[in-house]
Amino acid sequence: MNGQRVGTIVGLELTQRTRSIAWYVLLGVFAVILAFVTGLSFLAWGSAERPGGAIYSTIVYITLLLVVLVSPTLSGNAINGDRDVATLAPVQVTLATTFEILIGKFLAAWITGLAFVAVAVPFLLLATVLGGGDPVTIAVSLLVLVFEVGVIAAIGVALSGILSRPLFSVATTYLVVAALVVGTLIAFALVGFTIRSEVTSHHRSFEYDAWSGDSFPCLPGEQPSEDYPCDEDIEVQCGEWQTSTYEVPRFDHVWWLLAANPFVILADATPTHFDAMGYPDDLFGQLKFSVRAAQQPPDLEPRWDDCAMQPQGDQRTPEQVIADSTPSWFVGMALQLLLAAGLMWWAWARTRTPAGRLPSGTRIA
Repeated sequence: MNGQRVGTIVGLELTQRTRSIAWYVLLGVFAVILAFVTGLSFLAWGSAERPGGAIYSTIVYITLLLVVLVSPTLSGNAINGDRDVATLAPVQVTLATTFEILIGKFLAAWITGLAFVAVAVPFLLLATVLGGGDPVTIAVSLLVLVFEVGVIAAIGVALSGILSRPLFSVATTYLVVAALVVGTLIAFALVGFTIRSEVTSHHRSFEYDAWSGDSFPCLPGEQPSEDYPCDEDIEVQCGEWQTSTYEVPRFDHVWWLLAANPFVILADATPTHFDAMGYPDDLFGQLKFSVRAAQQPPDLEPRWDDCAMQPQGDQRTPEQVIADSTPSWFVGMALQLLLAAGLMWWAWARTRTPAGRLPSGTRIA
């Protein structure tokens, strides 16, 4: 692969994109949306203990969302669009190989997507300076954001080489990206509710007719106080143990379906900071906790005794749940890389010259 030829293709692609006024209008609209979101984030998270982390994570997620919505349009017709206007064939007869053409168009689409990230940088700096932020969190989240922009660009460019119609390839790119963003959530919910386990619950309660008036008995181990004015003279009367059965979904069997979701990867890879109570203080940590909590198997034999003092501190904090669970961000990245690489190879096979067979109606020059 020749770097000079790849650079020439990248330059041609970027020149073609930046000559359009619509491109700058799109960046301007993107900046206005981010300014509006940043203002709302300061209002919403300003009273938090560490507002910088919450505001920063909100802006990063909005940036990723907008890139997901825009990038397929910018990369989904990179190859078949040139074929339609008869500018692909002149490039193919030069010294540039098919692989170099694909890489050049992919890099141009990636750089185009990173332009939206660049627009978000001032707002991210504002959130960091005014609200405070952790340098490691900022570095890791930006690296993951850059990676995800590249994956979406690769998918779009590859599908533009696989499919002959630009409109169809753009629509298919949106469908693939939607499958990663929304389809993984739908699959997680549907499959998780399909797989069920039976829970046998044992519980025992007070016999409420054992006393009357305003007084209520002290439970074993409890002492009356100003905040808890129970009556030690009333004997606790407990009912019989009751058993009930019901079914619960087993999300712990299907949590891995979320591994390839770009938003989950961003949350799972970013280091989490917790407050004094062990709760995450930004959106990255909250989403990470939700995914990691899905890994925990349900208690299939729960017991609850109202007549006994319940142990204190048995409810685990999000910090403990995250520490005892398995990260999946590297698996999700690997799956996305395999998908992008497979589609790029398919695009290379469809675009290489001389072509053994072309679909009916495909324009050559």
